[in-house]
Amino acid sequence: MSYDYRFCPQCATPLQAIERLEDGGPKTRLRCGACEWTHWNNPTPVLAAVIECADREGRLLLARNAAWSVRMFGLITGFMEAGETPQDGITREVAEETALEALSTTLIGVYDFQRMNQVIIAYHVLARGEIRLSPELAEHKLYTPQDVLCWPAGTGYALADWLRSRGHEPRFMELPSRRS
Repeated sequence: MSYDYRFCPQCATPLQAIERLEDGGPKTRLRCGACEWTHWNNPTPVLAAVIECADREGRLLLARNAAWSVRMFGLITGFMEAGETPQDGITREVAEETALEALSTTLIGVYDFQRMNQVIIAYHVLARGEIRLSPELAEHKLYTPQDVLCWPAGTGYALADWLRSRGHEPRFMELPSRRS
């Protein structure tokens, strides 16, 4: 999540795009001309889970976010909270969003998602239990690894890497067009 800063949070002076030399060379960032506060706009860590249901013949759980306008299914994701490790965070997210118990978590990889100013930390989560979705999710589907389609963005690349690690060549869908 990227914030649209217009005023300095320390002194309320309007921020300006100011170029300065930093360690990596010249950088233009929102800065306060009065107190020197800088909005770094660093990416937000987001956790994602390729959930394999141990008690459902190894099927993968994908869910549709209730806020999505298109009927598309994706990985369970959530923001990492202060004071937790990524593994603890993805275990918490899986439990909060699906009521499933994580039996194990294995890092798949880290993925750039610049459109949302995020870095995605993706895990394979082997889980079990009765699926009960949180209000944030509208519905879920279970897929065999052979039948799941990946999407060419963010968490879709994590799913593709996990499939490859299991000997499956990923197939990609075309993303639905966004509504204005």
